[in-house]
Amino acid sequence: MDRVAKVYIDGASKGNPGPSGIGVLILDEQENEIKKISEKIDDTTNNVAEYKALLRAIIECQKLSFSSVHFFTDSQLLARQINGMYKIKDEKLKPLYVKIKGKLLGLKNWQVTHIPREKNIIADKLANEPFKKIKPK
Repeated sequence: MDRVAKVYIDGASKGNPGPSGIGVLILDEQENEIKKISEKIDDTTNNVAEYKALLRAIIECQKLSFSSVHFFTDSQLLARQINGMYKIKDEKLKPLYVKIKGKLLGLKNWQVTHIPREKNIIADKLANEPFKKIKPK
């Protein structure tokens, strides 16, 4: 049987590049919360953080045995690049793109949709959560 998930993702960077975090919210077909992920990642740019959030979400969905996944992101750039509408010019994004496309092959069905930021509030909050743990110098 197909396990279907709705996944909201976001990446955040303070400084661009600077301290960065990712946020992932995984819901099942009935919109029940399955998992929340809020992690600090290496200092990077906002776009790299967005890509890393998607990569982490794909890996997590595969661990949870979801075969069909609809990803939602407020990054228009990410959505359009993954969907083949935009070329990837940033050299830092190219290896992440290749890795993501490879991981997506492990899913039966997938879709990446751009949504307005106000529809991605939980993932945004999760992506920014690691910054609250950083103590000012």
